[in-house]
Amino acid sequence: MRVLLLHGPNLNLLGTRQPEVYGAATLPELEDRCRAWAAGLGMEIETFQSNHEGALIDRLHGAIGTADAVVMNPGALAHTSYALHDAVLATGLRVIEVHLSDIGAREPWRATSVTAPACAAMISGHGAEGYRQALEILAGPG
Repeated sequence: MRVLLLHGPNLNLLGTRQPEVYGAATLPELEDRCRAWAAGLGMEIETFQSNHEGALIDRLHGAIGTADAVVMNPGALAHTSYALHDAVLATGLRVIEVHLSDIGAREPWRATSVTAPACAAMISGHGAEGYRQALEILAGPG
């Protein structure tokens, strides 16, 4: 199984941006952990991060025919981007949304994800373990 690991805005700053909220691991460290977890599940991981909504949408479109599933952390775009929601639906791929922090326990504007309804599942508040959980969901029956 080929999985696209898609990271949205500000995730390139992991490890330095609010580590008390997002953890101390950097994005490359998180991606390495995901690769190890994926390998144990017989999966291959491709990663992509952008701070630009359109680039994330373009990469999702590019996953059609090249990936079997997507693990996506849209960052704050989860709360605002109906375009990203529509792009997830347009791919026809199984997408699991992941958030490092518990978005429901933070500022009120973060409590709702407009992208989650387009996804097969959403995992929030489990830190890096949420990515492992998403990969395990994808490895299970569809």
